[in-house]
Amino acid sequence: MILVNTETISGKDLETLGLVKGSTIQSKHIGKDITQGFKTLVGGELKGYNEMMNEARALATKRMVAEAEAMGADGIVCVRYASSAVMQGAAEVIAYGTAVKFKN
Repeated sequence: MILVNTETISGKDLETLGLVKGSTIQSKHIGKDITQGFKTLVGGELKGYNEMMNEARALATKRMVAEAEAMGADGIVCVRYASSAVMQGAAEVIAYGTAVKFKN
């Protein structure tokens, strides 16, 4: 499965299959949430939240790819990610794009 954030895949003729997406809502346990809160007092990278968002993006991407595979897709173009806070310490991440099949 080829994933790109462009509208085309170099050297491929594409047939559009449709929109695919994957999402997840992730949170850190209360201990991590408290330690990350203390980190905001002194500044710097919030590694616990960074890890959480990386895990969420990976899971959302996996779910998007599974949806595309179920449609018989060879790739996904125009891949995009969006996130939003659901509550303190929890975020939703969605991955979406257009599933395509190679004509050649």
